[in-house]
Amino acid sequence: MIVRTWRAYAATAENADAYVRHLEGSVFPRLRGIAGHHSAHLLRRAADDRVELLVLTWWESMQAVRAFAGEAPENAVVEPEARAVLAEFDPTVRHYEVVLGPAR
Repeated sequence: MIVRTWRAYAATAENADAYVRHLEGSVFPRLRGIAGHHSAHLLRRAADDRVELLVLTWWESMQAVRAFAGEAPENAVVEPEARAVLAEFDPTVRHYEVVLGPAR
């Protein structure tokens, strides 16, 4: 199991809400259609005068990640709708192998 992590910041709570709507209405439904995708989560917290957003997606393998991200899976996939409401975002992602977790 692979967890893909990506971080971004919104300048306002309203922009963070717009990003949530984008993920919920567009990105997460599309992920569910990719073989090997298990789940997706969005974490949010106030960070000084901005809102930090952390996206975690769970995948069966790096092959499944590539079905979403392409042949350079370390590059972030940031659609124009997301770019429009985010003040800053990481251009790359991190992938972690799940070593321990709940029994499956």
